[in-house]
Amino acid sequence: MAVKLRLKRMGAKQKPFYRIVAADSRSPRDGRFIEVVGTYNPIKNPAEVNVNEEKAIAWLSKGAQPTETVKSILSNTGVMKKFADSKKKSEKKAK
Repeated sequence: MAVKLRLKRMGAKQKPFYRIVAADSRSPRDGRFIEVVGTYNPIKNPAEVNVNEEKAIAWLSKGAQPTETVKSILSNTGVMKKFADSKKKSEKKAK
């Protein structure tokens, strides 16, 4: 099962609100998901982002692939950097 970190659209017409979810890549965009990792509200100025860093890093370490949008959101919040640092630490321990 290929897991992706992607956006699930919520909210009303003309007022989008997104949840960042871990979902099977075969399930529809707004369909079944495994776990909610965070939220993204592009309507606020600046955009409001809430990410559970522990869950995001856990999914990334299990091999979940973020979409381009989610990858940029995680990069802006610093999660991708923390994931890269934790990956480097685990590689050093393995040697």
